[in-house]
Amino acid sequence: MYKIVLEKKAIKELAKITLPYYNNIIDAIKNLASNPRPIGYKKLKGRTGYRIRVADYRIIYTIQDDILTVFVLTLAHRKDVYE
Repeated sequence: MYKIVLEKKAIKELAKITLPYYNNIIDAIKNLASNPRPIGYKKLKGRTGYRIRVADYRIIYTIQDDILTVFVLTLAHRKDVYE
């Protein structure tokens, strides 16, 4: 089991998200604890980390396998997340 760490930016962005997306995103983040590389995850180009899709939202995170930790860096609507 991996430990999930939400960065400050991710917490701020999460507070802005409305239902029903909020619940789906929370579930996706929790699922990263048991499988940090789920079906559909992608390694990012041009920066470190990975991303998963939840409807129109993207969750950007890094994985530290040596300490079994997933750091959720940010999450946002797909049109805004890569800026």
